[in-house]
Amino acid sequence: MKPKSDTTPALYIGLDVHKEKTSVAVADPGPEGEIRSHGEVATTQVALDRLIRRIAKNHNVPLSRIAVCYEAGGCGMWIARMLLKMKVPCTVVAPSLIPTKTGDHVKTDKKDAIKLARLLRAGELVSVFVPDETDEAVRDLCRARVDAIDDRRRAKTRLLAMLRRLGFNYAGKTTWNDAHKRYLRNLSLPFPAHRVILEEQISQIDQLDERIARYESHMIALYADWRCKSIVDAVMGLKGFQMIAAMMIVSEVGDFVRFTHPRQLMSYLGLTPGEYSSGGKSKRTGITKCGNSHARWILVECATHYGKEPKVGSHLSTRQQGLSQWIRDKSWSAQSRLYLRYSNLRKRLMHHNKIKVAVARELCGVIWEIGFRIQSGTSK
Repeated sequence: MKPKSDTTPALYIGLDVHKEKTSVAVADPGPEGEIRSHGEVATTQVALDRLIRRIAKNHNVPLSRIAVCYEAGGCGMWIARMLLKMKVPCTVVAPSLIPTKTGDHVKTDKKDAIKLARLLRAGELVSVFVPDETDEAVRDLCRARVDAIDDRRRAKTRLLAMLRRLGFNYAGKTTWNDAHKRYLRNLSLPFPAHRVILEEQISQIDQLDERIARYESHMIALYADWRCKSIVDAVMGLKGFQMIAAMMIVSEVGDFVRFTHPRQLMSYLGLTPGEYSSGGKSKRTGITKCGNSHARWILVECATHYGKEPKVGSHLSTRQQGLSQWIRDKSWSAQSRLYLRYSNLRKRLMHHNKIKVAVARELCGVIWEIGFRIQSGTSK
């Protein structure tokens, strides 16, 4: 067994990362150890690699005993992956959970780097999950598809709003089906400017349809060889989850094993209610919404399916082919329990949005159990 001193960090480095420059601070071990600024360095792989190796050489410390941290942000996770390949422990910090002083109104890059190094040494920082390159690519592809769908929805809304202002109201019951598209194509607007707008908007919607289809085809290609395919297949065995929704949930959560209890995942997704208790008074508020918004949104959307009576339809039966019996049993028990929950809340005349969130919170626990059992190897 190695002595404790071989595994304890001998140096703590805080990085305040920005697009062009990164401020660096170094802290010696121990509560009374010196904390000093190390200047700035370019935010590039070559510059950061040289910096870490130079600091290790100057302090005569092996790379494995240097602890580095920086805030999660727009610069991504490539710094953490680069440092981990160098065998340097790196912590990507959750910015919203960094302790702050209410009376401190001076903020500079130098002070932020020093603060990160001090808090890292004190063990007061909360880390975020660092996905590997493939998981991050799948997650970004899922998010790009959602962005394209949002763009298409806005384009459709703008087009229909213009036609409504001009007095053209579609008499059909359903919009954006084949009949509605033929209606738009056959419209004859009186002014050339409006005709140009109509053609451009229809062309934009068609292009977005093609973009969404391309995103989905790439998702199918990545899904075939993804390491999380078994979890996606298991989640697809639940009611309301087809491939797109299952890939979104799994790519956003990533590692289910890091959550030792389903309530931790519920909190991570912002589905738990807030609370303000003081002086003998207790007040519960709405859900915190402080976690992963993409996964929370798709969970709430899928929870709508549990308002219908439990049933294994043809589509769900096809998705469940080849799955283990325990996944099928879990899917049926989830249908039965969540439908009962949905019905009871409806009888209490609760708002339908609150009902969906409550059901989504329990559905989150079902998904956690499936992902945890598969990733931890306890599914048999």
